[in-house]
Amino acid sequence: MGVATEVLRAAERHADAPAIVHNGAVTTYGELIGRAQAVAAGLTAGETVAVPAVRGVELIVDFLGVLLAGATYCPIDPALPAARRTAMLDAAGCTRELGAGPPPARAAAGTGEPGPEGIAYVLFTSGSTGTPRPVEVPHRAVKAVAGSLRQLFAATPADRFLQFASPSWDTCFEEILPALTSGATLVIDDDAHSGSFARILGLLARERISVLNLPTAFWHELVLHLAEERVRLPESVRLVVIGGEGINPVRLATWRDLPTGDVRLLNTYGCTETALITHAADLWGPSAVPAVTGLAEAPIGRPLPHVRQRLEPHGALGLLHVGGPSVARGYRGDPEATAQRFTDGWFRTGDLVEEAPDGVLLYRGRVDRQLKVRGVRIDPGDVEAEIIRCAGVPDAAVIGVPLAGRTALIAYVVGAAESDAESLLARLRGAMPAHLVPARLLVRAALPRTTSGKTDYARLSKEWSER
Repeated sequence: MGVATEVLRAAERHADAPAIVHNGAVTTYGELIGRAQAVAAGLTAGETVAVPAVRGVELIVDFLGVLLAGATYCPIDPALPAARRTAMLDAAGCTRELGAGPPPARAAAGTGEPGPEGIAYVLFTSGSTGTPRPVEVPHRAVKAVAGSLRQLFAATPADRFLQFASPSWDTCFEEILPALTSGATLVIDDDAHSGSFARILGLLARERISVLNLPTAFWHELVLHLAEERVRLPESVRLVVIGGEGINPVRLATWRDLPTGDVRLLNTYGCTETALITHAADLWGPSAVPAVTGLAEAPIGRPLPHVRQRLEPHGALGLLHVGGPSVARGYRGDPEATAQRFTDGWFRTGDLVEEAPDGVLLYRGRVDRQLKVRGVRIDPGDVEAEIIRCAGVPDAAVIGVPLAGRTALIAYVVGAAESDAESLLARLRGAMPAHLVPARLLVRAALPRTTSGKTDYARLSKEWSER
């Protein structure tokens, strides 16, 4: 039984209950499933279907419809530059693009039950080549993680989940899957993205949100707002889930000083290649334990029930490998990259960790140059390749630096005049996805090199810190 079938069963039990509330408009479970089945009737099992990644009821309808048909779901942001969208459609092997005009003539397939190894969805990660890297996530992974998240979040039909994450990224499934497979309500509201914390808090109260899933960087800002304005979260909020970046210990201490003792604060860790959350730890609230709250830093937690972990010795630390049913099939169309990261059912995360005495993991960095920007994993090599292509410069180097309390991308380019920096940055904004556009672009006559002739990223980081 796939996750779409689990939603069908939830709909049978809660047909008249609200499945989605979008800007106040209610869609019941019965209505949601009826619309999803209509979408499924026009699709063919096994095809890869591109869906516009735009928040709203239609996105959820299309997602469920694609899964019910036994097809593969692939969200594509319509706001991306045309060249990037085309590259993603090609890399994913999309044979249908919903909302892009009449489908090709074919017999309607109706709904179909896919096997566990069938691909449920394809999502993209950042690679070092400048080309999109599609990850194939099978139905067994989606089913396994949906069950674990329902248990982890203690989800019930009484819950109301805020759909906050971008539909282009898999974090949105952490909101959609546990909500709709448990008979809870998923709330989509424009006020969540208004940029006003007063409006966001008003939304949480008005819609009686009980489960809130936020990027760590956004949570940092929320904590500061609560402290400075001396306001508190609405009483309906029982669980706040954070993840994607390291936690500022000052913000965590501030959260613990606020009247938040009855709210679970759950730190989470996971990769696109391991289907959402694999590790979690309660940092505060009713489920927190002294072994965690007494640590000097916030751990990424312990493996969830469906997850296996292995620590490969790497000096004094461990290189985290994740196994179990949630591991992806690999990178579509890239057997070489798949072989490098996936071995015998294990995924090599690239993350270095340290195991605390009680078994929770502490994050200790990367073995490569990948970093997280606003919760999105980025390979700086991807950005460098895009800059060289889009800006027409012979060389570029990208580093991650702390800027205004967040990790930001800084790009150094050669082969351009200093006066061209702003115009080059403007060109990049029009040609690259927003999450890959550097916050700053600096022109240099040449990039520093190591003794082996490679770009000296450590020196660039040191130069930036000394500015």
